[in-house]
Amino acid sequence: MDWGTELWDQFEVLERHTQWGLDLLDKYVKFVKERAEVEQAYAKQLRSLVKKYLPKRPTKDDPEVKFSQQQSFVQLLQEVNDFAGQRELVAESLGIRVCLELAKYSQEMKQERKMHFQEGRRAQQQLENGFKQLENSKRKFERDCREAEKAAHTAERLDQDINATKADVEKAKQQAHLRNHMAEESKNEYAAQLQRFNRDQAHFYFSQMPQIFDKLQDMDERRATRLGAGYGLLSEAELQVVPIIGKCLEGMKVAAESVDAKNDSQVLIELHKSGFARPGDLEFEDFSQVINRVPSDSSLGTPDGRPELRAASSRSRAKRWPFGKKNKTVATEDFSHLPPEQQRKRLQQQLEERNRELQKEEDQREALKKMKDVYEKTPQMGDPASLEPRIAETLGNIERLKLEVQKYEAWLAEAESRVLSNRGDSLSRHARPPDPPTTAPPDSSSSSTNSGSQDNKESSSEEPPSEGQDTPIYTEFDEDFEEPASPIGQCVAIYHFEGSSEGTVSMSEGEDLSLMEEDKGDGWTRVRRKQGAEGYVPTSYLRVTLN
Repeated sequence: MDWGTELWDQFEVLERHTQWGLDLLDKYVKFVKERAEVEQAYAKQLRSLVKKYLPKRPTKDDPEVKFSQQQSFVQLLQEVNDFAGQRELVAESLGIRVCLELAKYSQEMKQERKMHFQEGRRAQQQLENGFKQLENSKRKFERDCREAEKAAHTAERLDQDINATKADVEKAKQQAHLRNHMAEESKNEYAAQLQRFNRDQAHFYFSQMPQIFDKLQDMDERRATRLGAGYGLLSEAELQVVPIIGKCLEGMKVAAESVDAKNDSQVLIELHKSGFARPGDLEFEDFSQVINRVPSDSSLGTPDGRPELRAASSRSRAKRWPFGKKNKTVATEDFSHLPPEQQRKRLQQQLEERNRELQKEEDQREALKKMKDVYEKTPQMGDPASLEPRIAETLGNIERLKLEVQKYEAWLAEAESRVLSNRGDSLSRHARPPDPPTTAPPDSSSSSTNSGSQDNKESSSEEPPSEGQDTPIYTEFDEDFEEPASPIGQCVAIYHFEGSSEGTVSMSEGEDLSLMEEDKGDGWTRVRRKQGAEGYVPTSYLRVTLN
């Protein structure tokens, strides 16, 4: 079925329909254009948002970048930035493949439609002109027939009138004959005009206009097909970036799963561990001695001894540096303004950098030497003297770097000695291991073999019970051990302990243990070794960290 056959008389309908189709094409182009602008604005806002939240400082100068949380956040921002780039690609694809191409195609369709309808209107105008000519010839023929009939009646009336002269009768007959001849010519002209018009009309309705309508149908179908393809480009532009967007979303998921809370806690320790020893116990300042004291010749200082007390008090306060305000320090080349542990780490980093630079300069020197040897053996390849300045510069750099390496090695050795001395100070109060608790470990059938000495300040603060110290405190020890339990913390063995009694477990100095049960007040703590052995050890032998 085609328009030329079925819609031969619907010229105005086809004109409205084809115009509607082109308007729809223009409407879709406008929609896609605004959609591309939305995508561009969305991508721009995303990029601005990412730029706003990206770290301002260089990555290597930002200590926060070492935390997995910050690394994941930066990775998340980068994925969002890549996502914004894909939205820009969608906007660009829509702008080129849809807006520009369809707009150009719409203009071509408008020109073609205009040409077809102009051709149809010319054919209509020609048919209308032919019909007018036919009507004119018809009216002329009708008029001439009336005139001929009138002339014939006049001639007949004169011929019968006895009073009419012969000349009048002859003249009337000639006039009638002339009118009859004119009517005959008009008849022939009308017949010819009618035949011509019928031929033109048949050509118009059966050939000329159907061809024009078929061309319009073909044009409209091509426009509809192209518009449908344009609809598909909208989804195709999205589908092209789906794999990349999927990778962006997958990267966001990986960034979320990369957050490691335990590692971040360790990083914080590495960044800010000072290496200082913990402050010692404050000494008791007995101001009552001033009252009871009698000045004598053997007394040192002032008679009341107050300066000595104030000096001791000042020393005590000076030791408790964590609670004081930290003064701003000026950075030094040896990082002595930093705490010992941080100083050691920074010096180690600087030393590694200098060693890498030194190795690089030495490799360059060897390469220059080999090049010089080649130039000496093959002069046409180059002048050996031209390499002398570079070799001298490299040697100077090597000497400078060696001096810096020696300097940093000396500073590093000094810093490491400070760290070790601070560690020694922190354990100075434990010159020897404290005695185990006087009470037996839980579920132990025999009394403890070691009788605790009360002179050591680091021993258990609980006083040993006066009676029944060999009585087991926990009667369900074996049942507790049979039940699976999760550690409630971590601890480190400060001293070596030989678990010879029932219910105890041995441990080595510096060994990491899992804390299974806190001290119940008897001086014993239940731990688990990495090998799986579980038992009680003296609380004073441990440094405990609860979860």
